[in-house]
Amino acid sequence: MKEETNFELKLREFAKVLNGRRTIEIFSQKSVPKSLIDEAIKVAIWAPNHHVTEPWHFYNLGKVTKEKCLDLCYEIVNKKKGKKAADFKRQSWSEKPGWLVVTCKKSTNELLQLEDYAACCSAIQNLILYLWKAGIGSKWTSGAITRDPELHKIIGIDFEEEFIVGLIWYGYPKIIPTQSRKKLIDVMSNCP
Repeated sequence: MKEETNFELKLREFAKVLNGRRTIEIFSQKSVPKSLIDEAIKVAIWAPNHHVTEPWHFYNLGKVTKEKCLDLCYEIVNKKKGKKAADFKRQSWSEKPGWLVVTCKKSTNELLQLEDYAACCSAIQNLILYLWKAGIGSKWTSGAITRDPELHKIIGIDFEEEFIVGLIWYGYPKIIPTQSRKKLIDVMSNCP
């Protein structure tokens, strides 16, 4: 049997991080050091972005802002589904220890907007993979609250200049779910 080279071992370890990352729903309440989030953002911004537009901005939400977001969440869900669902959602969201909002600059150029949005998604992927390697889980959500102008006001985002790509909850995972993916043959075609 052939012995693996150091390079092959590093590739296998990298693949393990990529394959092992999971969306976390339930977090422990232990705080994540701010310095770790800062480092993750430093890595995130090395995502590919056409013409080096760097269209992203990261908002790390503090306790006061999170409370306002929870109130908004309650209000949105209460209108759509009633008090019981709103109470449940507020309680569930209040258990998410870290909150990070990622935005993208708006553009009137449709192609540039698509490229910038893709770049922001790549930046989020870099962020959550870095955090995962550091033992921090996350959940990337883009639900109705992220499109609500009131959320923009709460955070201080200029609705005319940028839009929210994702609300990222982060923290130490309490439960890591299992998952599977399709086989290579089901997702890839070799074209002549």
